[in-house]
Amino acid sequence: MAGDPYKELGVARGASADEIKKAFRKLAKELHPDKNPGDKVSEERFKRITAAFDLLGDAEKRAKYDRGEIDADGREQFRAPPGGGGRSGGFGGFGGSGGRGGFEDIDLEELFGAFGGGGRTAGRGGFGGKGQDVRATLDISLEDSIAGTTRRIQFSDGRMLDVVIPKGASEGQVIRLKGQGAPGRGGQAGDALIELKIAPHPVFKRDGADLTMDLPVSVPDAVLGGKIQVPTPEGAVMMTIPKGSNSGKILRLKARGAYAAGKRGDLLAKLVVTLPETPDDDLIRFATEWRDKRPYKPGR
Repeated sequence: MAGDPYKELGVARGASADEIKKAFRKLAKELHPDKNPGDKVSEERFKRITAAFDLLGDAEKRAKYDRGEIDADGREQFRAPPGGGGRSGGFGGFGGSGGRGGFEDIDLEELFGAFGGGGRTAGRGGFGGKGQDVRATLDISLEDSIAGTTRRIQFSDGRMLDVVIPKGASEGQVIRLKGQGAPGRGGQAGDALIELKIAPHPVFKRDGADLTMDLPVSVPDAVLGGKIQVPTPEGAVMMTIPKGSNSGKILRLKARGAYAAGKRGDLLAKLVVTLPETPDDDLIRFATEWRDKRPYKPGR
């Protein structure tokens, strides 16, 4: 519904709840589709006044609108609790208390029943329609996307909701929360669609379903080979370094990567031969003797 709900009902902003109710009654009788069959203009206007009353007829929603916390469609902003990892993402339509002080105070059967079978016809006048779906994004860690977890988010109306992140979640995956979207006009609420975003990782970089990383290797391990500990998103594992490994050599750990389209990738570890930060006298002595006896010039 576009525009000002007060103007739609033709009342002042300071109007009492009774004045708002009377204004809606009057307009609803004039514009109801059963009284104006085939009149699209009246039908659209009826939908707008119905939406306006749905907002202003609820004391809590009206107060939020007057404070600028929601717009004329009842849309509010999504927020995650501190440390929850959520990202403001344009959630809308979560406000209100479901109609307190609103439609239950008006006998719609009495109001519309005189129009000949009008009653509470779902959809014809905007009643009974499903509410709009709403969308937001949620940042999760790489580890949570792989192992799965439950994250709690908070709506601006104070509701807390647990979101189950499935094992093997991928970037851009959308989780649908049934009935947690915008309320319907007397009907079923819409759904909340939460898009998952995997936050950057300090060690691993994503390349589709694969993960890449730099793996420091000591000179002895690079020369002689051996087993070293390698970090993965699910904990450290042991990996064999081949004898005579150079920096830049890539070793692959199968099925230790991320997920994409339901399939798990690999972890690609690029070896980086690393010298100790503190000079080692034995290593310096060996390198000096080796250079003098066996000159070696790396290929360009």
